[in-house]
Amino acid sequence: MSVFKKITTALLFAASVLAASVAPAQEDAKKGAPVGVQPDLDVQAAPVEIDGALLFRVRGVSAFPAEKRAAEIVGRIEALAADPGVRTDSLRAVESDAITNIMAGDRLVMRLVDADARLEDVGRKVLALAYVLRIRQAIGDYRSARTRENLQQSGMYALAASAILAVTLVLVIWLSRRVGAGLEQRYRAGIHSLGIQSFEILRAERIWGALSGALGTARVVAILIIGFVYLEYVLGLFPWTRSIANRLLEYVIGPLKIMGRGIVTEIPDLIFLGILFFITRYALKLVHLFFGAVGRGEVTLSGFDAAWAEATYKLVRVGIIVFALVVAYPYIPGSGSDAFKGISIFLGVVFSLGSSSAIANTIAGYMMTYRRAFKIGDRVKIGDVTGDVIEMRLQVTHIKTVKNEEVIVPNSTILNSEVMNYSSLARKPGLILHTTVGIGYETPWRQVEAMLLMAAERTPGLMREPPPFIRQQALGDFAVTYELNVYCDNAQAMGELYTALHQNVLDVFNEYGVQIMTPAYEGDPEKPKVVLKEEWFTAPAKPADPGAR
Repeated sequence: MSVFKKITTALLFAASVLAASVAPAQEDAKKGAPVGVQPDLDVQAAPVEIDGALLFRVRGVSAFPAEKRAAEIVGRIEALAADPGVRTDSLRAVESDAITNIMAGDRLVMRLVDADARLEDVGRKVLALAYVLRIRQAIGDYRSARTRENLQQSGMYALAASAILAVTLVLVIWLSRRVGAGLEQRYRAGIHSLGIQSFEILRAERIWGALSGALGTARVVAILIIGFVYLEYVLGLFPWTRSIANRLLEYVIGPLKIMGRGIVTEIPDLIFLGILFFITRYALKLVHLFFGAVGRGEVTLSGFDAAWAEATYKLVRVGIIVFALVVAYPYIPGSGSDAFKGISIFLGVVFSLGSSSAIANTIAGYMMTYRRAFKIGDRVKIGDVTGDVIEMRLQVTHIKTVKNEEVIVPNSTILNSEVMNYSSLARKPGLILHTTVGIGYETPWRQVEAMLLMAAERTPGLMREPPPFIRQQALGDFAVTYELNVYCDNAQAMGELYTALHQNVLDVFNEYGVQIMTPAYEGDPEKPKVVLKEEWFTAPAKPADPGAR
């Protein structure tokens, strides 16, 4: 039987079944009975099939289900068909008061009762006669399909179909490539990006990619259809696989029907979820615009720092999304199933066990934002790390040290540590740099302070206002400790300023012949520990310029 004949037969069968089902419904409607309700239709019936061909349906009872009864009948008929000594004309119906036995000689094929006749809405004798004829035909078809000639012919047809399949697939692939190459050569150069003035909405590459994807999808669909037709035809050639061929379309369409019915059932919930999605989306956009204006200073809130705008927006965004998820959860298809609940519990356990440190770092990141401990670009000291803040994230903070090293510090560590910010007050009133020297008691303190102030005055990059000042920290056992304090407005230049300041202190003290003492004082040296000016540039040292001191 050709594929066209199979399709035509299936359509005629479907039309006859539809007509048969509509007629009783119309009669029930005329009688006032509910449409589609007939006696005994609530009783399940199982099909009796031989080589994929439906013979009839039988009903069952709780003690002997219909599926088990149908399977036993199929087994007896196949046993009779496989026995060449059983003649089809030996099939007959043997009547009794309440049962009709269908026999093949002295072998029982099946029993019919009045309930079976009510299922078909005919008399029991008429039904038994129809079953005898149908079983005879099934046995004949069973034996005919397994003859050597028919099997050889089916094998030849299968080989021919396989060759046609291979040629067709090659042709489809070749043709799709030719069409793709032709389209690319002829139309790709003419595809332009979609945009409004200079704003590009859709790039030409994306448009061409979509067209190429559509062509590829069409090729895959064509290959799948050809493969389906091939399988249905080849499986239908052999009696052992004919039942699979008859149900092949059902195997493909069945899941689609189930999904379609599920989607139709869930349409109200899907509409609600769609509306909730758009409301949430536009609420997020509105909140983003508002906090963006606050961050730019276009909108001011009393007691709210503009630097908090981005962090606050992220918190509000998370809150809106979580609220939307809580509202949407009951309407998500399958949310009430045990599988969905199990996945939810599993994710919750994983999140709670594996994210404690992550949550702590995230909370610390937000707390640091509102504490205003530092901002990007500030020179800070956290624990033993000193450097410039180059990036602040929810989990960690990136710091670039003076040695050009990037140190990643967890926010929870920062929250639990002291943070020294050198930049926050550097511009106003200024960051105070300080250094100490120990000078002996024989040197007047006024001279020492004057020399220290002179060294500060020689150091470029320091602020002149406020002026430098001196503090005498301690009167030690062997020396007086002086502290020189100077102001600067650039925290990133601390290292360079300290170096220049120390150089000038050494130069000034050498100029005036004053020794810088150390705590390990034992006695006055025979020669003062100073460097004479004419020895400042002893080789290999060279003066920076002719006028250098």
